[in-house]
Amino acid sequence: MGSDLVSTTRHWTFLSNHGHVLVCLARDPDCRLRDVASRVGVTERAVQKILGDLEAAGIVCRERRGRRNRYRLNPDRPLRHPLEAHCSVGSLLRMVLDDRCG
Repeated sequence: MGSDLVSTTRHWTFLSNHGHVLVCLARDPDCRLRDVASRVGVTERAVQKILGDLEAAGIVCRERRGRRNRYRLNPDRPLRHPLEAHCSVGSLLRMVLDDRCG
């Protein structure tokens, strides 16, 4: 019976991979895609696709700096789901990045 419980337990988080990528870039705007992928637990290709989505939504802007990229966030953009649209990207990031939450 114990093994059935383990096999049916699902891993989930409150934030999507898009949210996790956003948090990584907020913490370190010069972070390499390889490092973001490692921290989020997805492939570099998945991070590239997520960044494309975030750029298309006007949430992230990629700036080339020599051989590296720097990512600038637009904290004034609203969250995309109707349930959260009254909140901004910045309000989400402030909550997640606030060390006092724990």
